[in-house]
Amino acid sequence: MQKKLRVSETFSSIQGESSFAGLPCFFIRLSGCNLRCRYCDTRYAYRPGRLRTVSSLVAKYEASEIPLAEVTGGEPLLQSATRVLLKELAARGRTLLETNGSCSISSVPDNVITILDIKSPGSGFARGNDWRNMELLKAQDEVKFVVCNRKDYDWAKEIIDKYDLNQRCQAVNMGPARGFLSARLLADWIIEDRLPVRLNLQLHKIIWPKAKRGK
Repeated sequence: MQKKLRVSETFSSIQGESSFAGLPCFFIRLSGCNLRCRYCDTRYAYRPGRLRTVSSLVAKYEASEIPLAEVTGGEPLLQSATRVLLKELAARGRTLLETNGSCSISSVPDNVITILDIKSPGSGFARGNDWRNMELLKAQDEVKFVVCNRKDYDWAKEIIDKYDLNQRCQAVNMGPARGFLSARLLADWIIEDRLPVRLNLQLHKIIWPKAKRGK
């Protein structure tokens, strides 16, 4: 519990994505990322942040009195103590991990729900996907595609089919990259193809469009 992590911020908000969208959630955003996606909206998390002990982060979560916690980034799995944090949080409540898909999820505790971001070509970092993670997904886990254009959409459909993602995990989420693709156009494509995915609209960005951090 005295292990330390580099932390960008902690805050209470509404979960904006995944099948948990709309629920109150306590967020722990860790610092540092190995990718630089074109549409990244948390570039401030690239910076080192400050060192915090696992015990202090768990105490903040408990003080929030919110049952749902998420560890996000940056990229949380770049820090070895993240597993300890996830284990301690999951012992106290439902816990989510959002990861960019470039690091192995093999160390994620079984009782933690992984939300795996599969980087599409439009991100500029599709080469960073660790495809071995497809075999490591648990039935409770979810995947997420951020789509910049029709090419990304068609690519995502191929990946969903190739890895049988609708059968492998709890939910397949697909959202438009802000500033690159409209939600309406993506929704039209999904309906036209009868694609069994969940439209991911980043509720927090709709509720707090001018927020620069947190929220």
